Amino acid sequence: MSEKIKVTSSNAPAAIGPYSQAVRYDNMVYTSGQIPFTKDGNLISDDVQQQTRQCLENLKSILEEAGSSLKKVIKCTIFIKDMNDFSKINEIYAEFLEGTFPARSCVEVARLPKDVLIEIEAIAYC
Repeated sequence: MSEKIKVTSSNAPAAIGPYSQAVRYDNMVYTSGQIPFTKDGNLISDDVQQQTRQCLENLKSILEEAGSSLKKVIKCTIFIKDMNDFSKINEIYAEFLEGTFPARSCVEVARLPKDVLIEIEAIAYC
């Protein structure tokens, strides 16, 4: 019988609440939303592109810890503070997720944890 396995990467910021960085179930990995904090818990920058890059670096570390990778992402959800940043975010996103891009949703929200500009979560296979 399958069971869910907590995934924790020391190369990404620790969870700031009662949740896991990711959970692996069978050959699937479900990440929590990643915000643009370094592994030491510091905000990377006030720039949306640098924040996007850090979110994706965090996702990459967590997925690799789970035995997956950004190349195996099948669905991303992006939460952003300002839809006017959409094209700036896409520039960085395209650098990390090459080839056949995963399915994706991008939603403007009123507020994100720690008042960051972006949060990204992913579903991937192993």
